[in-house]
Amino acid sequence: MTSPVLESASGFIARYDELRAYTESLASPLSPEDQTVQSMADVSPTKWHRAHVTWFFETFLLAEHEQRFVPFQDKYWFLFNSYYEAVGPRYSRPLRGVISRPGAHDVGRYRANVDDRMRDLIAGLDEGALSKIAPTITLGFHHEQQHQELLLMDIKHVLSLNPLEPVYAGRPRAAGSAPGPLGWVDFAGGLVEIGHPGGDGFCFDNELPQHQEYLAPYRLADRLITNGEWLEFMADGGYRRAEFWLSDGWGRVQSEGWQAPFYWQQVDGVWLEHTLHGTYPVDPALPVCHVSHYEADAYAAWAGKRLPTEAEWEHAARLQDETPSDTDNLGDKSAFHPRAAGEPDGSLRQLFGDCWEWTRSSYLPYPGFHASEGAIGEYNGKFMSAQMVLRGGCAFTPPGHARASYRNFFPPGARWALSGVRLADDNVAP
Repeated sequence: MTSPVLESASGFIARYDELRAYTESLASPLSPEDQTVQSMADVSPTKWHRAHVTWFFETFLLAEHEQRFVPFQDKYWFLFNSYYEAVGPRYSRPLRGVISRPGAHDVGRYRANVDDRMRDLIAGLDEGALSKIAPTITLGFHHEQQHQELLLMDIKHVLSLNPLEPVYAGRPRAAGSAPGPLGWVDFAGGLVEIGHPGGDGFCFDNELPQHQEYLAPYRLADRLITNGEWLEFMADGGYRRAEFWLSDGWGRVQSEGWQAPFYWQQVDGVWLEHTLHGTYPVDPALPVCHVSHYEADAYAAWAGKRLPTEAEWEHAARLQDETPSDTDNLGDKSAFHPRAAGEPDGSLRQLFGDCWEWTRSSYLPYPGFHASEGAIGEYNGKFMSAQMVLRGGCAFTPPGHARASYRNFFPPGARWALSGVRLADDNVAP
């Protein structure tokens, strides 16, 4: 994992305070009861997210570098360890919601204690010592941003199960106009560089090393698939026709009764969608979201297309937008939801933000990949099995966290993540 050294200790502290405050702002609309609920095994309580990212700083920075280190509470190391075997045993993930104590307020006290100690640690280091631990501090920043996104995905599922239909925050945007027919952007392919170049600029270890891949000519759809287009797939029997589905996906359709995207329900003949700003009729102009890789792949087969490979997606992103811009829908605190694509302009719209985009690529190590030593090495590498890669970020992704080489990953049946669909094609238009 790589990272630049910020200019000074004060720069690190300012960035630390900004990120930690953002987490608390995301939790602020929630009651202590909201923050305790775990609605399924893949979801963690909000207070657990707040505590776990704090545990990360305490475990990998304070414990290693604070003089006369004493943990805030020794049992917290057991409660808030996520999956780091090298650190020690951990509490069962599916049972996180049965832990009523520490409560949300007590987690706030834990965060405040570690925040004070982290500021003191950073301020007390000389330039050389700060340079040595800068990569771990920066990793902690990006780790917290990942959990900021997960916090929103998880509380969305929690609130969706409440018949009172509670609103988290935000409000719906004015109904958007239909984005027009799907367009295509052509790419010549060839021998291309994939992965983070290393050096300055943060990346996770799974983005390394940069390497060459050969791409045949391809094209990508110029926007994400919309709810309106998904309704056409449904009307044509998309969830009832096995010929479109991978075998495992068809098994999930049958066993779980999938008929529509996650968070959709039909009431009196009208499809409604649960969002963080409430439950409303499905807007045909918005991107379809909360679909699994199985559903994305089935839609592509129905449309006579396919999903992009992750190398195609990254190559296209580098040619157009190496990094997200201020206009991309990342960290949306207005509607907490994807927005419509807008008018076509000949480029790839919605490349960063709105929805994570499923690719057809399995999550595997790049040629020459080596996990980092120690517990930090467990961060990504050990999950390189039975997962699919997503690219681009979503409306829940904090600003400053997405980039062209970023590799997100989920199991192919996952639907609770804010994931959508961009189509690809092998044939370049003449």
